[in-house]
Amino acid sequence: MKKEELIKYIDKLKLPKILIIGDFALDEMVYGSTERISREAPVLILEHYETKKILGAASNACNNVSSLNNGKAAALGVYGNDYYGEQLIKILNEKNIDTSLMVMDSNRKTTTKTRISGSCNQSITQQIVRIDRQTKTPLSEETEKKVIENIKKSISNFDGIILSDYHLGCLTKNIVDCAITEAKKHNKIIVADIQKDMEKYRGTTAITPNQPDTEKQVGFYIKDDETLKKAGEKLLEDLNLEKVLLTRGENGMALFEKTKNGIDFKKVAAFNKKEVFDVTGAGDTVVATFTLALCAGLSGEIAMYLGNLAASIVIRYFGCHTVTIEDLKEELT
Repeated sequence: MKKEELIKYIDKLKLPKILIIGDFALDEMVYGSTERISREAPVLILEHYETKKILGAASNACNNVSSLNNGKAAALGVYGNDYYGEQLIKILNEKNIDTSLMVMDSNRKTTTKTRISGSCNQSITQQIVRIDRQTKTPLSEETEKKVIENIKKSISNFDGIILSDYHLGCLTKNIVDCAITEAKKHNKIIVADIQKDMEKYRGTTAITPNQPDTEKQVGFYIKDDETLKKAGEKLLEDLNLEKVLLTRGENGMALFEKTKNGIDFKKVAAFNKKEVFDVTGAGDTVVATFTLALCAGLSGEIAMYLGNLAASIVIRYFGCHTVTIEDLKEELT
């Protein structure tokens, strides 16, 4: 498909309303310039000059949806009764994301990854250490019930659902089962962005795994089109899915869809192989764009192409990044 042909479809991404359920998190970026070695210990002293707070994990998927559909996105996850919880909700709201369904749990930490980076006149900025604040255990029964209640009362108001699993405890089996059941009940598209535990997502509309995680799931390496096709077909059948969008890094993407005539297999080369600075968050961009396209009534093939296009833009930036309708159009003209 030619790039020019995609332009007429891009505006349709503005239309659907999407509910994102998953592991919401905050990335805190702390920057400083190196001063000297401390007298107290053999460590660098940094002169702090900037702190940035960025939406990560499911928050980034949500941010990508909101950036494309003008704020028709809602967040459903769990945060703690702490400073970072307040910051997470504040930034989500600033990004025009509905946070009314978010659930606070005083016994859990708000997932936050603090990256401390330093620089000097003779070098580029480099990460020195990362501090993780998180509670990885599954949700308590009480909090799980609140999340399930919010799913049941709200899912009919959306055109599609994204399950964003970073394995931080929010997407318990009960919550996933509820989301899938309610999505089917209300005839909604539900897409899961997952890395492992794929069996838990049996019956979703689609999943968007990467190639290494797919290889672990199917039990063999993808070496050529034959093994690629075999892997996609196995995921479709084993997990009772309608579609699988397999992301393959520099090798592009592959789409597998169940049709009346069997399984349809298509692939697309990566749009951008040269300007790759950071692939962080690219999967969130792909699932956001792919889901919006499906919910807008576009074909799986077009949804794959648009997801591939969006990913080719965000990998040019360091850290999590989002794309807009205007970004996509500009890339094609």
